[in-house]
Amino acid sequence: MRFRFKQPLPLSLLRPPQAASASATFRSVSHHSSFGIAFDIDGVILHGANPIGNSRRALRKFYNHSGSLKIPFLFLTNGGGIPESRRALELSDILGVKILPSQVMQGHSPFSTLLKRYENEFIVATGKGEPAVVMSEYGFKRVVSLDEYASHFSNIDPVAQYKRWTTIQESNCSKHSEKIIHHDYSKNVKAVFVVSDPVDWGRDIQVICDILTSGGIPGEKNWHQPPLYFAADDLQYQAAFSSKRLGMGAFRIALESVFNRIHDKPLEFTCFGKPNPFVFRKAETILAHLLQTCCLGDVVTGNGDSSSPSFRTLYMVGDNPLVDIKGAQQAGYPWFSILTRTGVFRQRENHTKYPADLVVDTVEDAVAFILKREDAL
Repeated sequence: MRFRFKQPLPLSLLRPPQAASASATFRSVSHHSSFGIAFDIDGVILHGANPIGNSRRALRKFYNHSGSLKIPFLFLTNGGGIPESRRALELSDILGVKILPSQVMQGHSPFSTLLKRYENEFIVATGKGEPAVVMSEYGFKRVVSLDEYASHFSNIDPVAQYKRWTTIQESNCSKHSEKIIHHDYSKNVKAVFVVSDPVDWGRDIQVICDILTSGGIPGEKNWHQPPLYFAADDLQYQAAFSSKRLGMGAFRIALESVFNRIHDKPLEFTCFGKPNPFVFRKAETILAHLLQTCCLGDVVTGNGDSSSPSFRTLYMVGDNPLVDIKGAQQAGYPWFSILTRTGVFRQRENHTKYPADLVVDTVEDAVAFILKREDAL
């Protein structure tokens, strides 16, 4: 195990993390309440559905013997496509610990902040998994998947007859609605949401361009572009395959390139997800809530009130310098960035443009360092 720091740290922190006791924990509320941790998933915790870097063993250190959370942590990923509640169940099953829905912050999670604006507006959502279901879970009442939307327009996909798959999903059912909603597809689409990596790039680029260049009704002539939102802008990510895979950022580049060739005005869009500083501020709020409700059991804070506690240090453990490390740096104090070599990043030396505060081999090494560093303060 080798560590590389962006800048010198005290000698007491440079000893190999293995020297710390495997059972090193935090001896008081005031001790372990000073830090929280955010983990990327793909390339740090998992490759596909397979744990990597001894992630199962590493994460168990954050729970007591009864299985209750004792150190606040969450997963901060640009991935998605399913509701946070379901992702939490999947992670719990794979990792062998209880993951709460509030511990899962996906690329599309910030879309919930747009509910007041689009709650009752007709919107289209696209991406792998169940994009319309995701948006319905957030409370959007008039959302359809692009699969379903495209099916209501004859010949909108000129090569549909050559495709041998069906991807239409049920998007009308939601815990927020008591009955089936019948959408009027002659109405203007008020916004398009790219919730996760699209499956059918060709069709999605065609239909999104149709919506955006027509003012929201394909075939019409209205050059007012409806808003377009991306859950993330990763160019590449590490999945189960040995080399990097194209991410949502690659789809955004393809869509933008085509749109700008057929439209007089350049494509306008908004990207959420890492490295957006907003995401890191939201993560800090969630970690504070986890600390107060799960780790401390809603005890009164030291200053005599029940306000959210503050952190001395927040750790971002990721594998992508352009996303995880850049985001932590832009978020500023109190974020400390740790880069693993199990995903997008594989080189021995630190990244040149976005150097992490610490480079380690695996997530287990990162956890060992954090526990030792915090225990030594």
